[in-house]
Amino acid sequence: MTRTWRAKALVAAVAACALVTFGGGQASALDKLRVGKAIALPFDFVPLDVGMEKGFFKNHGLEIEEIGFAGSAKLQQALAADAIDLGLGSGPELLFVAKGNTDLGVAAFAGPMGLMLIVRPDAGINTPADLKGKKIAVSTVGGLTDWAVHEASRQQGWGADGIQVTPLGSDEAQVAALRTKDIDGMAIDVAGAYRLEKEGAAKILLHFSTVAPDFINHITYATNKLIEQHPDQIRAFLAGWFETIAWMRQNKAESVKIAMPVMHQSEEIAGRAYDEIMPSFSDTGKFDPKGLAVLARSFVQTNQLPSEPDMSKLYTEKFLPSTKH
Repeated sequence: MTRTWRAKALVAAVAACALVTFGGGQASALDKLRVGKAIALPFDFVPLDVGMEKGFFKNHGLEIEEIGFAGSAKLQQALAADAIDLGLGSGPELLFVAKGNTDLGVAAFAGPMGLMLIVRPDAGINTPADLKGKKIAVSTVGGLTDWAVHEASRQQGWGADGIQVTPLGSDEAQVAALRTKDIDGMAIDVAGAYRLEKEGAAKILLHFSTVAPDFINHITYATNKLIEQHPDQIRAFLAGWFETIAWMRQNKAESVKIAMPVMHQSEEIAGRAYDEIMPSFSDTGKFDPKGLAVLARSFVQTNQLPSEPDMSKLYTEKFLPSTKH
């Protein structure tokens, strides 16, 4: 073999390797992000699935690994353990950050609470005043449903513990307890409430948006590690998220079609959830000062903290698409 031939062969081999490395499809160049949902089924978190399906995250160089959890506490534990990079959780989860969890809120993505309190038709509960001493299920301690039921009790004048709050994990576990009459009711997303009402298994007693009209319902959380090492991935994710929200506002039918298998709901129920929840999604991710104030007060009122925390230390807006850097 001549030296010239060897040189040509080497160049050809290098070129072939380059084609394998760089021409093997966009997926090989994508940054992988592990994104958790506090609860897998509610429409509140469906934009993650829509963004994945329609390629909005991929367009920003991201591959999403989606992971569902049985409540806010599990989500925050996963963030602390570096088992996920980003978490789609609730406003009240800022309490975990205040207590030292290794993450920050990076976007407030939904406003008033899209939750309902449902009760068994035979539980003898006809108004919120009948809830005193009743056993109401929530997902986990410190999560959105937990906060909402305690706040409803406080507003009735019974203090934070006038209602028996029972953490049971996933929606499936709570619904099973409702059907076996082990609980009197539960706090649940609107789609779940509509479905159980239609089946005759429950009746809707209260919409929690009336309990806290100024409220930050959902927040995206990022680990301190991701913030320090890969801030551009956070910016890319949020850009893809808000592009997804804008697309969903203009495409109800296709959004509902994608949502149905994720939520395990019929087209009718998923459509009602779309109508109920879509208006609550933020287009900017900004943290509302009034909503932050409600959360800060509630942490003290529910005896979670001895005094109101400095809320400005629990979140950042520097990764939002509209923020100038």
